[in-house]
Amino acid sequence: MTVFLDTVGLLAVWDESDQWHRAAQACFSELVGCRADLVTSSFVLLECGNAAARRPYRSAVVRLLKQMDPGHRLIVPTVEDWQAAWLAYERGEADSAGIVDLVSFAIMRRLEISKAFTNDGHFRAAGFETLF
Repeated sequence: MTVFLDTVGLLAVWDESDQWHRAAQACFSELVGCRADLVTSSFVLLECGNAAARRPYRSAVVRLLKQMDPGHRLIVPTVEDWQAAWLAYERGEADSAGIVDLVSFAIMRRLEISKAFTNDGHFRAAGFETLF
């Protein structure tokens, strides 16, 4: 099973004060335990890096980069992903999701990934399964 890691899920795991921390931590532990194939995008990693820049879990973003990149699990969006995302943005798709989410959706569709480690309603609106 391949699961796309979203910013909302990752930040919830790292930030113990996040309202979704317990649910995200339990879900993430289950994914690791069943050896799910975890992937994310360079855009999600950038978004996490911005959010964590002045937080105590800043080093967690760097660890994720080092874990994801060598295994080719860090996906750089293609020009086609970028173009599809901006068209969807212009149309206000997925309940007017933000551009990083729309790039994630384009990647997920291209790679035929249906599950996302998040509870972000934009993923559900785009037709993906959220895991917590």
